Amino acid sequence: MTAAGASERVGFVGLGNMGMPMAGHLVAAGYHVQGFDVSAGVMAAIAGREGFSAAPSLTAVGDGAAAVILMLPDSNVVEHVLLAGGLLASRPPGSMVIDMSSSDPLRTRELAARASAAGVTLIDAPVSGGVSGARARTLTIMVGGTEEALTAARPLLAAISPRVARAGDVGAGHAIKALNNLMSAAHMVASSEALIAGRRFGLDPAVMLEIINGSSGRSGSTENKWPNYVLTGTYDAGFSIRLLVKDMKLALAIEHATGTPATVSEAATAAWEAAAGELPPDADHTEIARWLDRGP
Repeated sequence: MTAAGASERVGFVGLGNMGMPMAGHLVAAGYHVQGFDVSAGVMAAIAGREGFSAAPSLTAVGDGAAAVILMLPDSNVVEHVLLAGGLLASRPPGSMVIDMSSSDPLRTRELAARASAAGVTLIDAPVSGGVSGARARTLTIMVGGTEEALTAARPLLAAISPRVARAGDVGAGHAIKALNNLMSAAHMVASSEALIAGRRFGLDPAVMLEIINGSSGRSGSTENKWPNYVLTGTYDAGFSIRLLVKDMKLALAIEHATGTPATVSEAATAAWEAAAGELPPDADHTEIARWLDRGP
């Protein structure tokens, strides 16, 4: 993993809304991305795209590559890819797996131990910033792993985004990602309730946001999600409500395991679970604003 990329090959599993622009930044930095995705359409698209090649199988995605990046929905899929799918067994000693998915930190530690026993380094490097951040190369990458492992992986990660921070040892990146998403979700539901109440009171939501975003009530929800995805009526931030609920539950488990008071976290999670239960399975998480607005 050289600093300049210089046609170095990297494996990439999961070329969806987030993974494809991330992989595109690797190509722009000079890497050759050997990709694998369950979508036949994606595989056909990358087969004809400069800087990409379609791996003939999951176990071949890392052929000739020092590192394989995973951008997958959750720990279940990550474990299936690495274990049942045979990717981990196909990786040679001295190679690296970078899990950029939103995974369970405890399960990540277990996978890292299994990888280490085979001579493979596994680190977690989840991201925050959504599809727009993936496209704009402004994601925050939260790394769990040793300083040595981060030094080795940094050229790859920095090609995806310059915002790379080590959170701690393996699992720390996934832990802080879950906790971050819990906070973001709590902000979103509280902001939505307040803004809906203000509109019903007779206030203009756009004016409210302008005032709030210069005041102490501002958050990522008021600065980004409401103006860009709720007021516009697009509800297409690119992150599903079900994946967000999954992350909230992971964070809530950390709070419970550490004996942390979780009254607000539990209430926020319950609200999001209720919304996810009534909205379509593929609903964007910003749909919660519309769901709250049509409530009792």
